Order: sequence, then C-alpha cells, then structure tokens
Amino acid sequence: MELEDYWFLLQPFYAFFGLIMIFFFFIIIFLFPGFFSNLLWCNCEICHTYLTSSWTKDFDNLCDWYAYLLQNSPTKTIHIHVLGNIITANPDNVEYILKTRFENYPKGKPFSLILGDFLGRGIFNVDGDLWRFQNTMASLELNKYSIRSYAFEIVNYEIQHRLVTFLSSVAGKEYEVLDLQEVFRRFSFESICKISFGLDPMCLGLSLPMSEFAVSFDLASKLSAQRAMAVSPLVWKIKRLLNLGTEKRLKQAINVINILAKQVIIQRREMGFSTHKDLLSRFMSTVNDDIYLRDIVISVILAGRDTVASALTSFFLLLANHPDVESAIQLEAERVISPNQELTSFEQLKHLHYLQAAVYESMRLYPPIQFDSKFCQQDDVLPDGTVVKKGTRVTYHPYAMGRMKEIWGSDCLEFKPERWLKGGVFYPENPFKYPVFQAGLRVCLGKEMALMELKSVAISLLRRFHIQLVTPCCSPQFSPGLTATFSCGLQVKVREIKGKQNPPPLSPQS
Repeated sequence: MELEDYWFLLQPFYAFFGLIMIFFFFIIIFLFPGFFSNLLWCNCEICHTYLTSSWTKDFDNLCDWYAYLLQNSPTKTIHIHVLGNIITANPDNVEYILKTRFENYPKGKPFSLILGDFLGRGIFNVDGDLWRFQNTMASLELNKYSIRSYAFEIVNYEIQHRLVTFLSSVAGKEYEVLDLQEVFRRFSFESICKISFGLDPMCLGLSLPMSEFAVSFDLASKLSAQRAMAVSPLVWKIKRLLNLGTEKRLKQAINVINILAKQVIIQRREMGFSTHKDLLSRFMSTVNDDIYLRDIVISVILAGRDTVASALTSFFLLLANHPDVESAIQLEAERVISPNQELTSFEQLKHLHYLQAAVYESMRLYPPIQFDSKFCQQDDVLPDGTVVKKGTRVTYHPYAMGRMKEIWGSDCLEFKPERWLKGGVFYPENPFKYPVFQAGLRVCLGKEMALMELKSVAISLLRRFHIQLVTPCCSPQFSPGLTATFSCGLQVKVREIKGKQNPPPLSPQS
C-alpha cells in the first residue's frame, strides 16, 4: 500500500504538522520581516505576472518572457522579487560575475541543495576545493590529444555504424515519422557512455527500449529542475520529508541511478582501469571514493549527453527552415572533404569554417543551457548599478542575450551564420557576449569535444540525408529541465540522398 492510500487515517498527523509549519512560518516572519515583505507580498507588475502565470497569454515559454523584459530594461537587468532573483543579459555584468568578482558569485548552497540529491558533489554542484580538484583533473584529461582522438573515434563509429544505419533503415518510408530529438538523445547517451565508461548501452534504435539508467536520468533531471521553479524551497523540502509526489518519484529515480552507477564502477574496477582510455578509468586512478566517482560520472553524462542532444535538435530545426544554409554547409564539405570520402580526422573539422559558424549561430538562438545562476556572498554592485544583497540569486541569461539588438544588431532574431565569418574564416565573439559555454574560470571544459561531436554529426547526416519537418515549426515550446528540450520533440521525415550508401559493418569500439 502507498502512503496516499492511508490519507484518511493520516489526516490528524498532517493537521498537526501543518500547525507546526505555520508556527515556524510566523517565527520566520517575526525574525525577518523585511525579507518576507519583499518576497511573498511583492505586488510589482513583474512579480504579479510571474505568480499568476499571466505571461502565458503572450509567450509560449518563460525564457521568451524574460527575454522580452530584459530587452526592454534600460540596464538589461530585471529583479524577480518573489524568487529573490536578479536576472541579467548585460555583457558587462556577465563578465563581472564570471570573471572580475568570481569568488563573490559561487554556485552557492541554495543551488547545491536543489541539485544535491541528483548531482551530489559533482563539478556542476560544488565550489571551492572540490570544484578546483575536479576542474584541474578534467582539464588535464580533456585537453590531452589522446582523449580527443579516442572521443573522435567513438563518435565517428557511433555515427557511421549506428546513427546512419538506423536512419537509412527508415529513410524514404512514406509513413515513417521520427522524433529526431529522441534519436539524438539516444545517440548522445550511447556516445558519452562509451567515452566516459567504456561501456555500450546499445539503445540507438527506436524499437529498442531506453536503458533503465537513461530513463531514470531523464526523470531525475526534470524533477530536480522543478525544485528550482518553486517560489519557496519549503514546498519541495516538505514533500521530500514526507516522501510524496514528485519528491517520491525523484528519490526512486536517483536510487536506480545510484545502483547502476555503482555497478558500472565495480565492473570497471574488476576489468582493470590502468590501461583503459575512458574518462572513468582516468579518474579512478586518482579517486578511491565510489560515491564521489558516482557524482563525477553523473556530471559528465549531464554535460555530454543532454547538451549535445539539445544543440543538435535545434540545429536541425533551423536548417530545415533555412535550406540555403544547408546547401552552403554541403558545398563547403565537398570542397574540404572529397565527395566520396567520409570524415576521417579531428583536423578536417577545423577547416569547415561555415559549419562552425552555423553551429555557433544555432546555439546563439537556442543555447542548450538557457540560463545559469550564482549566489552573491557579500553585498555588491554590478557594473550597471544594480545593487546585489548578500544571499541574492544572480542569473545570467544566454537565451535572452542571443536576442539582444544591442549585442547582435537589428537582425538578432535571424539565423545568419555569416555574422561569425570574416573573409570566409570563423571568428569567435567575446565569450561574455556569448556565454553559451560559460566564460571565465568556469568555462566549459568539454567545449571542444562537444563541438567535435556536433559538427561530426551535422556533416555526416547532411551529406547523406535530407531531413524535412512534418509540420512547420519556427517557435518551439520547451519542457522544464536542466537543459533546453522541445516539449513535443522534433517530428521529421528522412530521405536518403541519391548515391550515398550505408557503410559496411565494423566491429564495435571498445
């Protein structure tokens, strides 16, 4: 029997518990009257719109409403008082938070609490010495040519002998509609598991079930993100204490993740890790704490799976609506790579400048991580004059920044890879104007590996398939989550380009 089945019998308990909570609530009000007068009873227009969700009348997504507010703010900064959250799209503020006053804007304990059950002490959820250790370790490994070559081999194998094979099997079938987002999620999950653990989940193929690990990982990510959307953390903390609703489901999902992650670590230890190239083996040579290893593993999957799948989905959405860009990428590929050859090396990708520009432009409009938050440790003032009190959540918003006329010009809403090119050569922008990979000391360490995977998939599929949207889609709706996910997926039909044949089967990579 579930706890909810005893609801009638437990009513006296809930009544007593409710009285206790009300008692503590009034004690907090008495001790911190200014705090609650600002947060809970703020009647400013922005807070009222947020609390009543009336923004949904004009916007499909919360991120679009924030982008609208930030665009119309003189400082490109707004304050959501009921959330205790300052949100900015001002590049000067972003540089100040991520670089100039880095030590004053850590991830913070509130963030660590929200994601602690899921991410534990992983690199995305810690500050100080724990972050420095993981950052140093990951930087040393990910910057090695050997790991990049290993990752390229894995990704290339997955593309040619899993992804292409699967898409070829459904190409040209009149009634075969694919959710391309789901395909990319399966592809990126397989790739990161092989790169990180040296293990193959074999889930690429919609007739195959997603692994229990992947399903639980998705659910834990979604429910953890929902915690951050609550007006007060008391809501999810009470539900967690009583093991009810979404918190009960989150606990169950994390239990599955923990069991399977432990099995992976034990298996890798039994197989021996000193001669293996995967990231887990490299970390195990230094770290002996299995719980800590589990947290590292989860963070690597979050970074390498969900973000890549998100970026690929939005990239192919934009290409489906801009055939001229698709043609330009194909022409460049024919020039750099021989027409009858496949991508063979990491170095070839460096010469595909237009493809690089298209990928960057896609993530400008649809960043995989739409916003990121820090917590102010000491009272401060941002460069635009915004006063920040100790304990305030400060959020920079890459999604909104990609839609700022002041940053990108009057054509900021248009998909134009050319804005990244000078004389046909790709030139990156100031990272504080384009914080898609973060910037400063916490810049994404897996940036080059992620770009390699994105470009490898893009060039391989565009040279072999024509991908068409089932229904026109210019403004996707997003599901709540730690990364940007289309709520309805990306429904497409796939047609194979004439003359392109499926590659012969090879033995799987180890």
